Amino acid sequence: MTSRYATLTREQLAVLVPELLLIGQLIDRSGMAWCISAFGREGMVQVAIEEWMAASPIYTRRMQQALNYEGTDVVTIFKGLQLDIGAPPQFMDFRYTVHDRWHGEFHLDHCGALMDVEPMGPEYVRSMCHDIEDPTFDATAVATNPRAQVRPLHRPPRTPVDRSPHCAWTVVIDESYPPVVESDGCVALTSSRAAATQLDPIDAGDEGQADYSGPLMSDLDFSAFSHSALVRIADEVCLQMHLLNLGFLRAVGSRTEAEECREIATRQLVGIAGVAASRIRAALDLPADEVGALRVLELHPLLNPAAYVTAEFGATLHLRHSPAHDDNGWISVCVPGRIGPLQAAVRAVDPHLDVDVGGTPNDWTLQIVRRTDAAPEAGEVAVTRFSTGAAFEFGTRTPIPITVL
Repeated sequence: MTSRYATLTREQLAVLVPELLLIGQLIDRSGMAWCISAFGREGMVQVAIEEWMAASPIYTRRMQQALNYEGTDVVTIFKGLQLDIGAPPQFMDFRYTVHDRWHGEFHLDHCGALMDVEPMGPEYVRSMCHDIEDPTFDATAVATNPRAQVRPLHRPPRTPVDRSPHCAWTVVIDESYPPVVESDGCVALTSSRAAATQLDPIDAGDEGQADYSGPLMSDLDFSAFSHSALVRIADEVCLQMHLLNLGFLRAVGSRTEAEECREIATRQLVGIAGVAASRIRAALDLPADEVGALRVLELHPLLNPAAYVTAEFGATLHLRHSPAHDDNGWISVCVPGRIGPLQAAVRAVDPHLDVDVGGTPNDWTLQIVRRTDAAPEAGEVAVTRFSTGAAFEFGTRTPIPITVL
């Protein structure tokens, strides 16, 4: 099935891909607020650990295969981080050093996640930078080499309070290390439709860079990739979000009854749907009207990739039964009578816009309509805007190859 992102130009895709990576990072800014309310800080930490450990090994391997940089060394790990929703460029400003194939370091000159959590106090900082990072960094590395260990040189809480870089870590691969194994959540998630989604291969004859088989770069220049490669990257990044959400649902569902799990899932989606829509519209300079709102939905990660979420776009949106429904993922939350996430998305384009949705839970049609009165921003969207990532602006970087020191 042809990707919906194929309708964008190469230049538009180069702008949109880092936006999608950042949107993926903001999923937790939305979801974890409701987990704190339901399970407390310690329960939220366990949900975060379980969701990232479940999703990241799967989507990391997918991106390696898509962009032809599979390997077992630290360079492969670092390339994966550059294309990971857990480490969106500049917002999570990773700087890499490679000593040899099996030894490397990275530090963060800017950690947007830390900027979000520091105002909440040192306990929350320790939860994120210690309790969550220790198992999840190794879980991400296991996709490349199960004998990789990611260990801190220093990390927050910051001493002194303005310490920079925000944190620093070593990455060492050694055959003597006990192998990291995939989590139960990851094993379960490998059987999901999201994990098995087949996407169109990259056209090696398309103008521009078709893969990331070359040297590790300090920063990725997305404009250097071909149109075909950027389409594949965009679709893979959306699958990263779906996989992370499936890990989130599994972790939340193991702690609560089905109806409360659905409520938390809906609130998470409302929050990220609104923020994602506003960033997509602004990044591509789409009109703030009904036409622009429908185009935003067409490009929104909720409804992508096309191979995973089956929908037709014309004057209206017609959604049909999808692999995403089989996974009980995001799209399963959007049904006639429960349209909060879809409303949040179109109201982020213009608060006067609304949606009329009719049909069955797995087969419905959406029409965008204009109301006389502007709707207030949903509380879930406001909560997500607490993150500095909601208004983050990308700068221009000059990529340079990273060589062995």
